[in-house]
Amino acid sequence: MPRVLWITEHYPPSRGGMSESCDRIVRGLRAAGVETDLVHLTRRDVRWEVRREVGGRRLAAPLGTDPEHALRRLWTQLTAARMTGYTHVVAFGGVLAPLAAPVLAALLDASLVTLLRGNDIDVGPFSMRRRGALAEALRASARVCIVARSHIPLVRALAPDAEVTFVANSVDTSSWELLPSERRRADGWRAANVAAGVRTLGLVGQLKAKKGVDFLLDALPSDAFHLVLAGEADEAVTERLGRFAHSVLPFQERYDLPAVYAACDLVALPSFYDGMPNVALEAAALGVPLLCSDAGGLADVADDEIGFTFAAGDADGCRDAVRRAVAASDAELAKLGAAAAERIRRDFTPAAETAGYLRVLTETSAERDAGTAPRAG
Repeated sequence: MPRVLWITEHYPPSRGGMSESCDRIVRGLRAAGVETDLVHLTRRDVRWEVRREVGGRRLAAPLGTDPEHALRRLWTQLTAARMTGYTHVVAFGGVLAPLAAPVLAALLDASLVTLLRGNDIDVGPFSMRRRGALAEALRASARVCIVARSHIPLVRALAPDAEVTFVANSVDTSSWELLPSERRRADGWRAANVAAGVRTLGLVGQLKAKKGVDFLLDALPSDAFHLVLAGEADEAVTERLGRFAHSVLPFQERYDLPAVYAACDLVALPSFYDGMPNVALEAAALGVPLLCSDAGGLADVADDEIGFTFAAGDADGCRDAVRRAVAASDAELAKLGAAAAERIRRDFTPAAETAGYLRVLTETSAERDAGTAPRAG
């Protein structure tokens, strides 16, 4: 059975989709019997500490004001805690994990696996600060895992010989569901805040430039929807909301979101580029149709059978998708939502996600034993 040292900047209690995904994947591997020790490169003011968790250990590695010192000290702390004997080192996204993991993999004589999320491969190749370390990590990796099939050319642009595997994100529909109390809360909020007969369009999460919110606002007639912004929006976005009926909600913890999704007739993801957003999976799993681009992993999730899609960056296509969404009947939206929920339940399961990463670990172990895998360093 593989034994993994997992390096990440994104892990609870840090917020955001990457932390949620990291936690979900690690829990899945540990539950499958893979001993996984996790190093959390954290910017929180905590002390260096190793804690035992179910299925492995967690080492808090505070970065402080000197990340280079923290990464060098990490090797000392790993050695002192006798955290050695790994078959794999995994770099889970971010900036510092791909910088540190190749060195640690070489020191530990372990296979390197790099997991790329959205910005890692969308922005990293075009960043003077990040590209060098990212390219070195990709070239040293026995396997590179992506959450969007469209990311393969970007990986190959930096590392032409990289072995690349697509593993989709997931949502556990057995626990991700709308409770009657959440439905009542959504209906009550809507009655108090949205004019009768007006549809709601949700924009959920960290609404950064790449999310294309400005692009969508350009395509929206001012009377088409009541906009529901739930999360962290750039000031440039909120300043443009004056011509729309809208509500701005604070950042929501994940398990407060079902009531938000339930208050939305559609959820919009007009991204210019993206990974596989948890928002898309979460909304669709609850039966909310999507109005979205085909950026990144959105193309692997959505099509016109579960929403209204358009080519990323295509202004005319976006306007057409908006027009179709506005014209759709309530029955058509309900049909799209039901198809969305069924697709997520069937195709984007935690079991499939865990199986994908288990396959990567097993295959790279076999390749290493056969002497055919790249060696870190």
